[in-house]
Amino acid sequence: MTLLQSIILLCCLTLITVLAVIVLEFRWAESIRLQFPDHSFVHDWLLTSLVSMVLLTVAVGIVLMASIFYRWKLKKPLEILMQASEKISANDLGFHISYEGKDEMGELCRVFEKMRSQLEKNYRVLWRSVEERKELNAIFAHDLRTPLSVLKGYSEFLTSYLPQNKISENQLLDMIQTMNVHIVRLENYTEAMSSIQKLEDMPVHTQTMEMDHLTSLLNDSARQITRQCNKTFGMSMDVNSKKLVLDIYLVMQVFENLMANGARYAASHVSIHYSVSKGLFSITVTDDGSGFSEEAIQKAVLPFYREEVWGANEHHGLGLYICKVLCEKHEGNLLVENGPNGGGSVTASFFTGLINS
Repeated sequence: MTLLQSIILLCCLTLITVLAVIVLEFRWAESIRLQFPDHSFVHDWLLTSLVSMVLLTVAVGIVLMASIFYRWKLKKPLEILMQASEKISANDLGFHISYEGKDEMGELCRVFEKMRSQLEKNYRVLWRSVEERKELNAIFAHDLRTPLSVLKGYSEFLTSYLPQNKISENQLLDMIQTMNVHIVRLENYTEAMSSIQKLEDMPVHTQTMEMDHLTSLLNDSARQITRQCNKTFGMSMDVNSKKLVLDIYLVMQVFENLMANGARYAASHVSIHYSVSKGLFSITVTDDGSGFSEEAIQKAVLPFYREEVWGANEHHGLGLYICKVLCEKHEGNLLVENGPNGGGSVTASFFTGLINS
């Protein structure tokens, strides 16, 4: 029943009731008049009283009708909507509006519930966007450290040995070229991170790369990283192709994260193995430390996961998560396990085009 139908029904019932009461009042007045037919003052008083009683009856009827209508149709939905408004004002959207009325107030409550649901959905989307941006900023800061450390290492090396003429011209040119690669990489990385909304949106730009040049760049980064941690590294290869088609900057970003983790947890040495098989270029980084716990093997690639080890508070727990996402962007994968001789072993693979000539 709609509000209009409800108020019409109440009006009719109220009108019938008021008319019935007024009829009774007239009968009462008539009986009084008949009892005192010769008393004019009684007639005057009776007329005044009758008019007052009729007006009072009409007023009471109207007030009673309005009260019944309010309690019947308006009180409950208004209370529900008032409570919902207060919760929304307090940014509390974890509730539901339920009112089973079939009238306009019921429809208003259902519309209000739809609005609340949409607000909750929008709030969650906004919250996820903010969290993704925070995560992206943390990743950005995390991944800038390693190339900056590499450039800093080269800068300190040149500052120490160049004035003493202990660096040949070819060595100097190689270092400058390597430093230029890292500078271009930082420029591209900064530009990409400023435009994307989450890590999964990072673009992949492949290019043809000489295998020797690629491993030389990776080994240079490994040398700088292990030297800063007072560790050593060794390298082995199982590669038949001379050229690969890869996103070199993405591969370097993954490699440097793996090396940073390996050097951090190694006792003294980190081993690197490069291989190409079935269209995948793989890099395996193995340290001689205590290895991963069972929990870490299951959770190491989750964002912000950190084992309770020395120095963990200095890191955000993003390294392997970044590697996993970027490997998948490059149609590869990330495998976390313990090496056959102990120590942690992480393999990153990237889909690549192979060129043998």
